[in-house]
Amino acid sequence: MTKAVLPMDSYRLAQYAVQVSCYICGQGNAFDAELCRHCQAPMALAHQAQSQKLQPQMVATIGSSGVGKTVYLGMLLDMLSRMPDEMQIVARGAFSVTLQQNAMQALARCEFPAKTSNEPDRWNWVHCQVRRPQEKHPFELIMPDVAGEALLEEVEHPHSYVAIRSFLQKCAGAMILVDSTGLLSGHNEQNYFTMKLLTYLSELETDEKNSWQQRPVALVFSKADQCEDSFDDPTIYAQRHAASLWQYCRERFHQHKFFAAGVAGATGMRNVPSAGRVRAPLRIEPRGILEPFRWIVEQIRSKRERSKR
Repeated sequence: MTKAVLPMDSYRLAQYAVQVSCYICGQGNAFDAELCRHCQAPMALAHQAQSQKLQPQMVATIGSSGVGKTVYLGMLLDMLSRMPDEMQIVARGAFSVTLQQNAMQALARCEFPAKTSNEPDRWNWVHCQVRRPQEKHPFELIMPDVAGEALLEEVEHPHSYVAIRSFLQKCAGAMILVDSTGLLSGHNEQNYFTMKLLTYLSELETDEKNSWQQRPVALVFSKADQCEDSFDDPTIYAQRHAASLWQYCRERFHQHKFFAAGVAGATGMRNVPSAGRVRAPLRIEPRGILEPFRWIVEQIRSKRERSKR
């Protein structure tokens, strides 16, 4: 009679006894989890951060639904990847390339990228290294493409989205996109939404030293190609078309600056069978894309150097 020998694999269960903390919400997860079971952020961010001496900084690109966050982020990453002499950017992990790929492929088809889903497990996250020429140590950044509708839900009903709240609490700075065409037409939705968002940020942290009042906030007028006045002087444009927002920033946020940015040089309407008449880019003519990002990075870098002294 032949005896069968079965190897004992119970030792593998020991790996699950040690949990890995999510880099976004800090909650424990199994070592082989792909997404955090609490906030649905990719656990690859935690594994990559563990291998670094300096922890990655997080920068938020936020705004209302349809303001152009995905287009702006995709174009920003694409431009930075082509400018190694000025600021080199290297993606960490295959998932960090998806946002750039989707945005640029859509624009190449004369389409705007699809709307970002409200479910956090379907957001695109970017983890990248940013390095200036002659600089020894790269600067690591994490930037997710957060859905505008999910952001509004969290602002109006705090704790609705663990991922958004945890992420914004840890962010070193933010680029807040404001639709310049909405302000120009006299509609106040963009003004109200941005005011709500800024109020939410200002109440996230009670410690004044770590509050958002001390963090850099870039307010970017998006779709500025349809609103040339915003390019001339974004601060003056804010005073004229969003006076309450401009005043609120002056009083509550010590480090803020207004910018204007546009990706499409011209747009038109076209008929899509499943969606009806939709706006489409006629040509790609990016302007003002890099300036807000450069300013945010410099502000964060300066703060980090001051803290070392």
